[in-house]
Amino acid sequence: MVKKRISEFTSYIYIKQELSKIGWNTRNPARNLDGEVYTQQECLDNKEIGKQLIRHKPEYVVKLNEENYYIIEAKGSLHEIDKAFQEAIDYANKINRSKIIKASIISGVAGNDEDGYVVRSAFLEDEHFEIINYHGKEITSLVSKELANLVLSENKAQISKLEIDESQLLRIAERINEILHSGSINKDERASVMSAIILSMIDNTKPNYKADPIVFVKDINNRAENVLLENSKREFFKHIEIKLPSNKDAQIKYKKSLVLTIFELLKINIKAAMNSGTDVLGKFYEVFLKYGNGAKDIGIVLTPRHITEFAVKILGISHKDIVYDPTCGTGGFLVAAFDHVRNTATKMQLEDFRKHKIFGIEQQPKVACLAIVNMIFRGDGKNNIIDNDCLSQALIHTIINNEDSAEFLNKNKITGKEKKAITKVLMNPPFALKDKDEKEFNFVQHALDQMEDGGLLFAIVPLSVMLKGGSYKTWRKNKLLPENTLLSVVTLPDDLFYPVGVNTCAIIIKKGIPHKDNQNVLWIRALNDGYKKLKGKRLPNSKATNDYSKIENHIKLFIQDKSYQPKNIPEFIKACKINLNDSLVELSPEVYLDSHIPSNSEISTDTERLIREYLAFLIRNKKESNE
Repeated sequence: MVKKRISEFTSYIYIKQELSKIGWNTRNPARNLDGEVYTQQECLDNKEIGKQLIRHKPEYVVKLNEENYYIIEAKGSLHEIDKAFQEAIDYANKINRSKIIKASIISGVAGNDEDGYVVRSAFLEDEHFEIINYHGKEITSLVSKELANLVLSENKAQISKLEIDESQLLRIAERINEILHSGSINKDERASVMSAIILSMIDNTKPNYKADPIVFVKDINNRAENVLLENSKREFFKHIEIKLPSNKDAQIKYKKSLVLTIFELLKINIKAAMNSGTDVLGKFYEVFLKYGNGAKDIGIVLTPRHITEFAVKILGISHKDIVYDPTCGTGGFLVAAFDHVRNTATKMQLEDFRKHKIFGIEQQPKVACLAIVNMIFRGDGKNNIIDNDCLSQALIHTIINNEDSAEFLNKNKITGKEKKAITKVLMNPPFALKDKDEKEFNFVQHALDQMEDGGLLFAIVPLSVMLKGGSYKTWRKNKLLPENTLLSVVTLPDDLFYPVGVNTCAIIIKKGIPHKDNQNVLWIRALNDGYKKLKGKRLPNSKATNDYSKIENHIKLFIQDKSYQPKNIPEFIKACKINLNDSLVELSPEVYLDSHIPSNSEISTDTERLIREYLAFLIRNKKESNE
């Protein structure tokens, strides 16, 4: 009994620390105006709470506002989660006898520092507590301040949106990377281990954390394999199967790292997060690979969520489109397309879209599996994502259930009579980091070859693709412009793919309509995306300028109406024709945008800055020479 109380006490510390991390002010509201958290000993000091509970005391009571409260009850063992959850409801029901205040949210917490923690949370809906969820996926963390405000405002347990705190996600990813490293799990295996763990968590039943390592890992593998089997993707299991080391001590260490990883994932509501617009797996993969050379060696860069969402919006993806990403990586663009359609289509339209209108290829099998896991969490693992070399494949039109769709066919079997299928392409081809690498424009050309005339393509490519000579120039001059219309080129932020140092741009192309001499191109230089680099990470920053909110509507209008003429802003945006006398065929915003003429104040400021820098240089040099 004493040991149990000690375990329960450690959970109090854990809960308070977690509440602080997710936005709550953990000071006593009775003593601090900004305080929001009553401890077990303090809550009865609140006159109305004390009146209803009498001498009963939950572990924590969180003040949501003057009328609403959040009850948290803890138990010291993982198997007591049901008991903790029910006791939290019992405390809430006592408080809800009041005509003045209401306990609207409850959480049961079970576990300890050694075994980890599980959380179950619910919201009072129509006089009954319902599990808080996002698209049917349970929220497995304590309720953050932001989430509490959302369920209160919507007055229901099923939340309509789930915002993932990117900084928190990266912290968890870094933490999990450390955990897997401590378990001696090779950095090249961490992404596939993560896939297996996440697939195993789809089932609401919990693994037996007390089992020996062999039984525990077999359980995870069986769960993951069963999910892939149910979704007709069993062939990918071999790429994510977790394999224990042979040494007994190493097995124990390995198992411990897996258990700790599961509990870290629960903190970010992994099942719900995987069903949101965030490419969670992509973020983890990015963190794991940055410690090795894997991503750099194969030219993989993961497209940030705000850019994939931007692309989906400006192309106007709808449930009628057949969408293709020939180099899909972890599925970021496809995830963004799916979530955009989910917010704009009926249930039946979404069902058809996710089954028959999302297509992707990824050459690396382990990475392709991450994309498949992404889509399984969105309700369909049978979507058409394959592992292959996209340049060896073709997509041809077919009809499924009286709706337009597509199917893969080996390029060598194409006769030329097949009907094209793809209406929208979203892509970020692997960067050609070595001379022998396949050039990025070959992937773009492949995608164009799969599209029906009038279809729209969004691709992120290095600026060199639009500027360099040789084969790059030949493609621009002999293929891109004679066969398609270049609608827009947008220079992207310099460090968008940090730490990969490649200057990039987005190109938007209309397939199959030759570029006319009088056709304007929308040239944009958007170097600010609302993110700032801090301690080696790019994170959203409220003080940072965001050009993308400004240009989104301009591009949409320009795509819809070629006569649309936005206001010319030097060094930022301009719509004008391509210079057909340019023998270099350079197609970048920097070539066409007007120069900014500095004002007197800008000249004065720059002059002062140069003088200060020059004086600092002289002082440094003098000091070094004296030494």
